[in-house]
Formats: sequence, C-alpha cells, structure tokens
Amino acid sequence: MMVLVNDTIHLDADRCYRAAQSRDERFDGWFYLAVRTTGIYCRPSCPAVTPKRKNVDFYPSAAAAQQRGFRACKRCRPDAAPGSPEWDLRSDLVARAMRLIADGVIDREGVDGLSERLGYSTRHLNRLLTDELGAGPLALARSQRAQTARVLIETTDMTMTDIAFAAGFGSVRQFNDTVREVYAGAPSELRARANTGPGSTNPTSGSVSVRLPVRGPFAGAQLFGFLGHRAVPGVETWDGETYERALSLPRGHGTVAVRPVDGYVAATFRLADWRDLAPAVGRVRRLLDLDADPVAIDDALALDPALAPLVAAAPGLRAAGSVDPAETIVRAIIGQQVSVAGARTVTGRLVAAISEPLAVEHATLTHVFPAMERIADADPSVFPMPTARAATLQRVGRLVADGDLTIDTGIDRADAIGQLLAVKGIGPWTADYVAMRGLGDPDVFLATDLGVKHALAALGLDAAAAERWRPWRTYAMHHLWNAL
Repeated sequence: MMVLVNDTIHLDADRCYRAAQSRDERFDGWFYLAVRTTGIYCRPSCPAVTPKRKNVDFYPSAAAAQQRGFRACKRCRPDAAPGSPEWDLRSDLVARAMRLIADGVIDREGVDGLSERLGYSTRHLNRLLTDELGAGPLALARSQRAQTARVLIETTDMTMTDIAFAAGFGSVRQFNDTVREVYAGAPSELRARANTGPGSTNPTSGSVSVRLPVRGPFAGAQLFGFLGHRAVPGVETWDGETYERALSLPRGHGTVAVRPVDGYVAATFRLADWRDLAPAVGRVRRLLDLDADPVAIDDALALDPALAPLVAAAPGLRAAGSVDPAETIVRAIIGQQVSVAGARTVTGRLVAAISEPLAVEHATLTHVFPAMERIADADPSVFPMPTARAATLQRVGRLVADGDLTIDTGIDRADAIGQLLAVKGIGPWTADYVAMRGLGDPDVFLATDLGVKHALAALGLDAAAAERWRPWRTYAMHHLWNAL
C-alpha cells in the first residue's frame, strides 16, 4: 500500500485499491482515493460502492486531492480521518514539518516561519512536501483550515465572519470559496445540514464538541488511567471516565474534556480564542496518541513470547504523549527518583505557587501549567523540592525562555536529547522521557526506570531484551508499566 524509500512515501496503487475494497478503517489517513468520474475523494473505508479501478487515483494527503479539484465525500468525511502514523514514527524533515503544520505554525508565522524553525529554505521545504505529499505547505495548511471551519460551522452558533478568521482564513471570501470547493456547498448549507441531520446536537454555549477519530483497537481505559493517575491538581482532573485539563495555547487559554467512546474519543473544547482550535485538537491527539497504528505495533510486539500475553491483555495500548514538550521537561525533572504520587503532589504545589490563573471559566480547573518564563523568574524559595532540582528547573526554564534551548514538535529528536543532556542536572532518564512523551518518540526505553526493572524481573528478562522490541520500545515499555 505505502512503501517508505529513503524516508519518502510511495503509493502502491494496486495495494491501495485492495485496501479500499476491504473498507478497513485501519487504512484511513494513510492515503485517499479520488474518483475521476464523480470528482469526489474518500477515505479507504468509505461505505459507498467501490468505484472501478480504472476510475480511481490515489493521493497521500487530502490537500493533494483538493488541489486537483476533488471535493470531500459527504458520507465518509475524509478530512476527519485519523492522521497518518508516519508523522509520529518518522523524524525526518517532512514529518517534522507536518507536526508543526498541525500545530498551526503556518497560520501564525507563515511558510517563512515554518522554514526558519526547521532550518531549511522555503523553496527546499516546498519541494520536499510537494514531492512526497502532492501538496506544498500552503495547501496543507489550507486543507487544515477547511476542516477547522467545518467543525465550527457545524458545532457552534458563531457567525460565518468569526468562523472565517477563527479557522485561519485571511478573508471571508477566501473562506467561502474554500468551503464551497472542498465540501461542494456554501457554509450556510453545511450548517443547515448539521442542524437538521440525524444525531445533530446543540452544544453547550461557549464550547465545541468534536469527535476525535482513532484507529482500533484502542485501549482507552489504560490510557486514561495512566493520565489520570498523573493528573496535577488545578491543571488536570480525572473522575475515572472523563479526563479534563487546562491548555496554554498560542493565542490564549483553553480547556478540554475527553472520554473514550466506541470508535472515537469525545472531546469538548472551551477556548479563549477560537483560532486556537486546530492546534488544540492537534495537541490533544498527540497527548492521546490517536494517530498510532495499533495493529502494526501489536503484531510486532506479540512476536516476542514474553510480551505476547501483555499485548493480548491490552490490545491497542497507547503511549501517552503531551500537549507541550516544555511541560514534559518540567514534569520529568520533578519526577526524577520520586513516586508518581509524590511527583503529582509536588507539581501541584508548584502550580499553586507560580502558575497563571486559568482565563477560561471552569468548575474545577484553576491554572494553566507554569510557563517557562515563570519558572525561570520565580523566587527559589517557592519550589517544594531539593535545591539542586529546583536549580535545574530554573536553569532549563531560562534556556527555553531565552530561546537557547528549543524543544518543540518540529525539532529533531536526537538533537533534542543532545541539547537536554548538555544541561546540568539532566541525565539520560530525563532526556529520554522528554523524547518519549514530549516529542512522541516511539522507540525509547528507560532501562533504569524502577517500574521497568520490576516488570522485567517479573518476566525473567533484563534490559537487553528491549533490543528485540525495536522500533516500538516505547510501546513495549508501556505494556511493562501496565502489567504492574
């Protein structure tokens, strides 16, 4: 179906067609099929009758199909498919660019800003993305804007003018033209269909409810339990079913409440600025690892007799990520050589002492996670931890705040680990933990972690066994933690 050659995607048309014939949801987001006779593009699992092979083209991105004049299928909603697992697995330039585009960097900083972050020329970046995805950075960002606009049109009572600018469009005319081109209908038509269609709802005032698609199987209970047991008071809550947290976004604060539902994750966002919806959705997807390919991961790990029972007990186990790599650095430093409960308590005290109050109304959440500037500038006496650890936190906070340490989803993971290890007070466990959760590296193994040691001992294994689990050592480690 899709083949990687030197980190470049090549579509095998015949295998793509067979995947579309099977209507297997696992392939959604990997590629899109466009039907020349109807001018429509679909996800592989579309329930419509599979078109004849001679009438179908395949594209690696929705943006590529849109650029060639195809409009989105109204039945399968191809723009709402899970993202490609490749962008989580890979660390090359294209994958890093796609992670930053998903975070809305082009809408805020333009293509020049994206290129500057990645350290390449705009021309080179455009060529690479076009060669691999069939669309350049502007087209990819436009496709994302269209999806954001559709969500706002169908789930809020915002005016169309407000939606246009909230979705990132430069003008109302550009918004109208794009929606008509992608969805074959005016924005008002999309709203009318949403308000009268089966299952339509009236969202709570000031909130947007979104279905976050996920590939099955999905071990939601284990994932939400992992996050819930680490929930920091004031910033996160978990009641055994719904996980909620405060968000510090590019243009303001927000909150999200998520819970697993059969086939998707239900998410409700409240945002101070609706232009933050696309990055908020992207960050929550990374937090919940929703773009992973669980079948491929489980099949690989189940080949090891020692891990097979653990995989069978929790199929589709996810590796919890992060909404902000900088937050992960702080949590990793605080969690050095302390229990999960102890780290949660200490972090909660730090939040209460220096964090910015949440600017979005919420019943139980009170603060956003401390910004690096606040950590760097805080009085050392407010840190409820040993002096050396507090000094490390403030040292890292200053480096990040001043731009001397760059940790975001667009950075090369190996470079990030090297930068972190150069900071006094940060060792391999902390740097690897940040790469695993903050940057989504699927192949990290914390050999010195106490929980990992206990789980390995229970299986009669040592750390050397982890070499058998490449390139999915992060997921293997989560299975070990889950077994405890």
